[in-house]
Amino acid sequence: MTRPSRVGVGSAFGSCGELLQGITAADNRDFLVTLPIRRGSVAVFEPCATQGDIQTVPPHKSKSRTLAGLMLDRSGGPRGGRLTIVSDLAEGKGLASSTADLVATARAIADSQGRAIAATEIEDLLRAIEPSDGVMYPGSVAFYHREVRLLTRLPALPPLTIVLADEGGQIDTVEFNRLDKPFTTADKREYTRLLTALAEALARRDHYGIGEVATRSALMNSALRERPHLDMARAAAHRMGALGVVIAHSGTTTGILIADEDPDYAAKVAEAQRISAEYATAVSLQRTWRPCPPDWPDPIARPRVSRRPRAVAR
Repeated sequence: MTRPSRVGVGSAFGSCGELLQGITAADNRDFLVTLPIRRGSVAVFEPCATQGDIQTVPPHKSKSRTLAGLMLDRSGGPRGGRLTIVSDLAEGKGLASSTADLVATARAIADSQGRAIAATEIEDLLRAIEPSDGVMYPGSVAFYHREVRLLTRLPALPPLTIVLADEGGQIDTVEFNRLDKPFTTADKREYTRLLTALAEALARRDHYGIGEVATRSALMNSALRERPHLDMARAAAHRMGALGVVIAHSGTTTGILIADEDPDYAAKVAEAQRISAEYATAVSLQRTWRPCPPDWPDPIARPRVSRRPRAVAR
């Protein structure tokens, strides 16, 4: 029987929307592809020696409190303690803030119990709470978010910058994921093709191939929710020779993708910021998080950026 006896700390990264989100053709399963960024959540759990409640700071992190209680109940030890969560992910924007909080919490509780926790165990815990992103896995993954189950790991991301525009407001991800999606059989076949194309582009370090998939996914998603500024962002990305656009499919953000090793990086970032500021309530720079060994088993090769961009999907 494991009993918490020390302060535990855990962390998790966020996801800047999704590179791809859709439904598989073979078995009608909803999936997404994470875009890990260098921002996330940190959780600290301070167990108390006696039975008591879990105090959560800030108090509105009720899902994390539920998860902590579930894990402590299973351990058979005292249930009380103080759970503090610090996050630099805006809520309701499609940056996986809720999942990052939960994953960080699970790792903090496990750490307080003197053990490591596997991604599959975190999946099992989160499945009872809400649909979730795949940020319990290192790097970019394809993930059955409604089922909270890994679809497949993907090759390592190249270093990318996302000039992210927030259109304002918030989206309830749980409610959004309950909506039926009016995708045709042809759409589902295309989503399956796009997933294969994305995996191949990542393996080849094909920056523009990655951008093409992300842009096409953003366009297809507009059937579910109006994206009033998507055309502006897409046209700007095409004009400046950026890789494409990426969106939070169940959030309020639209980003322009730029390769960090683009020879015109600074000028493209400045132009993307200028365009985004014309319609956004806030503009930020996000950068991909690329784990290194031992978290990621494959060596990270220095990527090459094509100097002749492909046309961004229209």
